[in-house]
Amino acid sequence: FTVVNFAPTRQRLENDVFTVGGIAQKYNCALRRLDWQQEQGFVSSLALGYNEVEIQRGMTTSSTAIFIPFMTRELRMAGQALYYGMNALSHNVIMADRKKLKSANGMYLGSTGSGKSFAAKRELLNVFLTIPQDRIIVVDPMGEYAPLVRRLGGQVIEIAPDSPHHLNPMDVELNMAAGESPLSMKADFLLSLCELVVGGKDGLQPIEKTVIDRCVRIIYQPYLNDPKPENIPILGDLYQCLLEQEEREARRIATALEIYVSGSLNVFNHRTNVDVNNRIVCYDIKGLGKQLKKLGMLIVQDQV
Repeated sequence: FTVVNFAPTRQRLENDVFTVGGIAQKYNCALRRLDWQQEQGFVSSLALGYNEVEIQRGMTTSSTAIFIPFMTRELRMAGQALYYGMNALSHNVIMADRKKLKSANGMYLGSTGSGKSFAAKRELLNVFLTIPQDRIIVVDPMGEYAPLVRRLGGQVIEIAPDSPHHLNPMDVELNMAAGESPLSMKADFLLSLCELVVGGKDGLQPIEKTVIDRCVRIIYQPYLNDPKPENIPILGDLYQCLLEQEEREARRIATALEIYVSGSLNVFNHRTNVDVNNRIVCYDIKGLGKQLKKLGMLIVQDQV
């Protein structure tokens, strides 16, 4: 192949040629200067497909492979693959379906203003248009995904003290996979919720956990007998059931729950009035105050 070298001065040109010759010698390559064929060498280097220099060599597979970056890994999947950018070494496009990879998780890293949110929204839009069977769920701490979700016909759930949207933390899904008990999973979630509400470094004591588990099974019995939406209990039903128990620990938990049932933080003491089965659901938690942030995140994660 022909290498064309330019320089502003003859001295600089000689220095550059000497440097290039040293590099070539290091890798056992023969480099010959075209001192009396400079014009022909320049024409041969142009994209004309015409060789004026009387040097020819057949490029075998092993010779050609030298010019291909061998430390790069290409990621280009067939089928319903999404665009994820350009390979920095080979400059080929990256097309992938993350669900087919060894780990389907992904993360956007970058400094402020570098386009992390834009990249996530672009992937969201690509999934919406390319893979119709996929559901899209967004937990939005800054309220920046709601306009896009609304334009795509999705459900935006604004979780805030003054919001008309409500999520019932007591919602339960009966049609679960084999081997999973929906009531046991809900009881485990409510134990975590009460532990967060009660607080303290030791959390819930064994007697308190037993009382909560007993109350959960009592309040869900009408819904299990007749699974209608109006039979799903709310947080206030758990509060009332705890008050009816004889144990002193039950009243302690009920007192801690009171602010979230009938007090100023009763955001989650309502039945769900939004479409959580929409293909695109955005949980906007920007309006949650400091007191409700942890509780709200726990409930949203359970809903997801």
